[in-house]
Amino acid sequence: MPLTDVYVQTPSQFGEFFRQLRQGQAPRQFTNQHLKDLGFTSTNHRAFIPLLKALGFLTADGQPTPRYHDYRNEARSRDVMGQALREAYSDLFVLRAHPTDADRPILEGKFKSAHNVSDRVAKLMAGTFYALLPLADLQAAVPAAATPIPEKKETPVKIEDVEPTDEEHVPARGGRRGTSLHYNIQIHLPATKDIEVFNAIFRSLKEHLLD
Repeated sequence: MPLTDVYVQTPSQFGEFFRQLRQGQAPRQFTNQHLKDLGFTSTNHRAFIPLLKALGFLTADGQPTPRYHDYRNEARSRDVMGQALREAYSDLFVLRAHPTDADRPILEGKFKSAHNVSDRVAKLMAGTFYALLPLADLQAAVPAAATPIPEKKETPVKIEDVEPTDEEHVPARGGRRGTSLHYNIQIHLPATKDIEVFNAIFRSLKEHLLD
């Protein structure tokens, strides 16, 4: 979800609403009736449920997700909300890593162009986002950069043949003297602690020179 189009008209009540979520038990299904039981009885409050779905707190049929349960942990609630915002509003964080009020016109423009909505609706969408920011720790929600794994480079093995030397003459069959040729083969081993590299070298030598 690059940029949610969900918005509410009463974002000023987010503080109390999410406090109720943290302090109360998670229902089996989050319905309009449960919303009323929490004290949010206005028809404008019904938009809180689609917002919870957009944030990943509820499934499509309104059942609380693991994120909802994690958010109820007061020690982790701001981190959980930060991760939820980074997922639901990821396109905004591409424009501004740390949005401030000065960035509001730019973000409103993003909502307007992304969802083809009017200026009024774009302002409501941006207002919803800005009302959620104080409830989140965005820094803690930044994923750790993965450490690149260097590619393993194989060092070529050089086998140099030295000119044969006529060092020793031994009698051949029939009393004739034969010539025995000796080859000096130099192997330059790579500087590595990987035993498989050496195993591969010696297997190659056995295949091509000894067999």
